[in-house]
Amino acid sequence: MNQKPVVAYSSQFAMLLGFLGVGLILSGLLMSWITSVILRVPFFQVPEALLRPENVQFSRFANAFTTFIAFFIPAWAVAKISYPKALPALGFNSQMNIKQVVIVGAISFGALFLSGSLAAINEIIPMPASFLAKARKLENEYQQTMIALATMKNLGDLFLGLLVIAVAPAIFEEVLFRAGVQRVLVGLTKNVAIGIIISSILFSAIHASYFGFLPRVALGVVLGLIYYLTNNLWLAILMHFLNNAVVVIQIYVYTQMGKPIKEAMDESMPIWYGVFGLMIVIPAFIFLKKQLPLTNESVD
Repeated sequence: MNQKPVVAYSSQFAMLLGFLGVGLILSGLLMSWITSVILRVPFFQVPEALLRPENVQFSRFANAFTTFIAFFIPAWAVAKISYPKALPALGFNSQMNIKQVVIVGAISFGALFLSGSLAAINEIIPMPASFLAKARKLENEYQQTMIALATMKNLGDLFLGLLVIAVAPAIFEEVLFRAGVQRVLVGLTKNVAIGIIISSILFSAIHASYFGFLPRVALGVVLGLIYYLTNNLWLAILMHFLNNAVVVIQIYVYTQMGKPIKEAMDESMPIWYGVFGLMIVIPAFIFLKKQLPLTNESVD
């Protein structure tokens, strides 16, 4: 990541926005066309077809493929144009050790309680009734999509669910929001806090879930700090995967027990749990920083 860019950060930011816009449109159209052909449904009935139980496996791979085009490709393309070596510039390197992996696991554990606390706070923030009604409708639609993707009947489904719902999004979202947006914003503004906070807000907003907004912003900040401090995208991907995997496994367990999947997706915890989470996360970050070289070269 200490390569010198051959393209100015302002130009990188403009390219990233442009490529992201094209990627979102292209991935949506391409996936709709492929789905229409393979499932033999009219183009405008694709969203409904993807939610049908018989199409769940196809939907999972379709979602992963769409995210790859929309998120991974734009960030990789900007790095390819801007640096001699794209993947190292994004933070794909093997310079990590077992201590860092264990510490990231501890951070991930503490972040679960922090996210649960923030989810409870998110619920009690006073907002206009009309806004909350629309937000609740969007939340229900989001949950229905996730339930369709996360329906698992056996261990084979669980393994596939972990691969498509936990691994793939962790890689593709981290490449865009940490190695793409955050890296460019930190370089552009020369301000680490601004880069991490803005990329975290965008990371949360892209999920279109008001009731999960604060937890995802916090998750983005934690992921951003891991990426910035370690210069290693794999560690951020690891934590993102662990966060996703907990939900996937919980949904699988609830399914096997015959409990409603919505209960497994409820992130809310007592607000005071956030203090417990911080008591884990903050010391873990201190230990993580001690494992690193004295100099930080995250800002190129």
